[in-house]
Amino acid sequence: MPDGQDAERPRQELDPVANWLLKEARPIQDSATLIGGFANRLLATGFPLKRVFVSMRTLHPQVLALSHYWEAGESIARVTPRAYDALESDLYLLSPIRVIHEGRAPEIRRNLAEATAPYEFPIFAELKAEGITDYFMVPMPFSDSSINIATIATGRAGGFSESEIARFRMLIPLLAVTLEIREDKRIARTLLTTYLGRDAGRRVLAGQVRRGDATSIAAALFFCDLRGFTQMSEALPREALIQMLNDYFTAMAEPVEARGGEVLKFIGDGMLAIFPIADDLDRDRACLTALGAARDAIRGMDALNGARRAAGEIELRAGIALHTGTVMYGNIGAPERLDFTVIGPAVNLTTRLERLCRTLDRRLVASDRFASPCGFAMISLGKHQLPGVSRAVEVFGLPEEGKLA
Repeated sequence: MPDGQDAERPRQELDPVANWLLKEARPIQDSATLIGGFANRLLATGFPLKRVFVSMRTLHPQVLALSHYWEAGESIARVTPRAYDALESDLYLLSPIRVIHEGRAPEIRRNLAEATAPYEFPIFAELKAEGITDYFMVPMPFSDSSINIATIATGRAGGFSESEIARFRMLIPLLAVTLEIREDKRIARTLLTTYLGRDAGRRVLAGQVRRGDATSIAAALFFCDLRGFTQMSEALPREALIQMLNDYFTAMAEPVEARGGEVLKFIGDGMLAIFPIADDLDRDRACLTALGAARDAIRGMDALNGARRAAGEIELRAGIALHTGTVMYGNIGAPERLDFTVIGPAVNLTTRLERLCRTLDRRLVASDRFASPCGFAMISLGKHQLPGVSRAVEVFGLPEEGKLA
């Protein structure tokens, strides 16, 4: 070949959709927007798209996979979370996705214009009724070897051409890489929120990761503890014990999170949460909000115990302590094992305060500092000396426990 002949050849242009995935799609943060942008740019090049479907496995305590649906005319994909029990449903068991996951076919293509019933997959009848003429599904592997799914469908007479199918196959690796980056970030946010809490997870992602990196904040503190747990742990089977703890923590944590609180940790059968206080003028709001969450938690425990009585199970009793003060909020622990939590005298007082629930036969007690902005919502239960606390603390409770407004 003569010298310079390669240089004289026109450079092959990169597919415009591939170019978009490599460059313009980089700032897009979520998968739904990225899939919608991908589909619309493919459509704009003359690709006869009517539908795109992408299913991706994820890491979440309740969600197994996220299904993304796009149809022509939509700007972004619609996202449907799939719970773990989806693997036992007909939607999955009778779907082509299962065939790909099990490795029984490298890809699936079906000319629905020519196909007649009975169909090997129920979805084919649905798609044909919607005017789909051609359907193509391919695996979309991620770097962790998880097999995700991408599907395209058209309503054009004659379906997809072979060059269009080849083009889509060529784009899949780029789409997979671009989606995996966003999914990894989303999973990191989800796991940090799940294990650390919303605010703590956000702070860690923002770079607050060094040991000793902590901030002094004011907060209303919420601490609860389950009574008789040691005896129950010895008497109950493992599965029943775990279910009982999950039900109890749900009753306690959901009201805290619903009212904007931050559950920081579960300590055996105890739970520590905070309601951050923005400034001095915000203290009353934080205390009243924490009190509302505690009342909701007591109602939740009443409902849970009603269900347990009906099932012939023992009732659960828990104590809740409320306090307010300044705490150190941040990374504490060993060099290779950190905990994002709160420490300080206010935390110590709160945990010691909870022990009075048993002594006073109360489900909720609060310190005088916490109760002062709550007015008639709380009544004095007298002054009490707490272990390790120099001053006697005036303790407050609900006026009529069991008759909550």
